[in-house]
Amino acid sequence: MVQAQDIAPTAPLPLTTMMGTAGATEERPWGTFTVLEEGNGYKIKRIEVKPGHRLSLQMHHHRSEHWIVVCGTAKVTCGENIEILGSNQSTYVPQCTAHRLENPGVINLVIIEVQNGEYLGEDDIIRFQDDYRRDAQR
Repeated sequence: MVQAQDIAPTAPLPLTTMMGTAGATEERPWGTFTVLEEGNGYKIKRIEVKPGHRLSLQMHHHRSEHWIVVCGTAKVTCGENIEILGSNQSTYVPQCTAHRLENPGVINLVIIEVQNGEYLGEDDIIRFQDDYRRDAQR
């Protein structure tokens, strides 16, 4: 017969330890992003894209991305494929693949982005086209 053991509860980790640099919202010409959680090999962001705006056509050498649409309409370019996604739909962007996220709708597009990879810094962005004339890198 198995006996229950008293196990002392552990104190929860402080939010800053669990979430790294989470919580800070950064403004961009197309909208905003907020890091929700970050750990070894992954980062989770909430991305909001204003109607009629789009991110640069870009790629990353060190990470892949999963995008889940929370609300709005997303036009996604991934390599040679273009697709329209609505609420509760998702897509995968492989590492080293040119991609772009656009909001063709009339309300803000909100997605959750899950990044996986060995390096997740914002400077791992190679831009091919950018509506806001930002540099090729970042």
